[in-house]
Amino acid sequence: MRKFSSCLIAAFVASLFVSVAWAQQLDLPRPSPKATVTQTVGLTDVTIAYCRPSVRGRAIWGGLVPYDQVWRTGANEATTITFADDVTIEATTLPAGTYGLFTVPGKDEWTVVFNKGAKQWGAYEYKQAEDALRIKAKPQPAEFHEVMTFSFPAVSTESAQVALAWEKLRVSFTFKVDTINKVLAASRKAVADAKPDDWRTPYRAAAFCLDNNVNAADAKAWLAKSVAVKETMYNLSGQARMLAMEGKKADAIALAKKAIAVGKTADAKADTSMVDNLIKEWEK
Repeated sequence: MRKFSSCLIAAFVASLFVSVAWAQQLDLPRPSPKATVTQTVGLTDVTIAYCRPSVRGRAIWGGLVPYDQVWRTGANEATTITFADDVTIEATTLPAGTYGLFTVPGKDEWTVVFNKGAKQWGAYEYKQAEDALRIKAKPQPAEFHEVMTFSFPAVSTESAQVALAWEKLRVSFTFKVDTINKVLAASRKAVADAKPDDWRTPYRAAAFCLDNNVNAADAKAWLAKSVAVKETMYNLSGQARMLAMEGKKADAIALAKKAIAVGKTADAKADTSMVDNLIKEWEK
């Protein structure tokens, strides 16, 4: 009898292992499939991971998704948003990290919630005490979207808009990143560590400052360092741009013409159109 019981137990344990193995092997498609969307904003990666429910002829707002209740903002696992760096949302700094992206839909106004409880199914374990930030957003009418979609419809070097579109509704919010200071810090280190024959690194650091109209003092010094290593069409035209910014257009034009000559000396087929256009602009 004892031997028979032992056999039953062994068989039961074996069946458990088989069941687990089958479960691991059986991967069925989800009605609301997983998706991720990543956007680089300046130097900061932002990723939204979510599951995409479909309308399928159902009443969505105030129906499938009730008003005035916390929603996972999707299906299955709670939607998450990951910021690689600190961001600013409505004058509040949100530290880098992964957050549960919950929402509280309303007829006229939504609440968008960034919650520290990112790993959960649905919103069943949502705790308001773990909210890192709450903001308000106005729902807007939109073209019909059968499948719920997150996107980044507006992106610049220092900010981006996140938009949720589903059925005939769209909700969005904007965040900012401190790209300028991040680039400047990296530029200072890169220029300091540049090899003696490297003219490109200080030039590129200066060009970023010129393009974004920031940090003129360092830009001027970096251009001088680049030119001291080797005169090129790029760093000389950069110095010409700096002179024009200082109101010295005649000097800027003269230096820009020198930049073109240096460029053509190095390469007879050099594209000087950008510098040519600068000269035309300064000669007006």
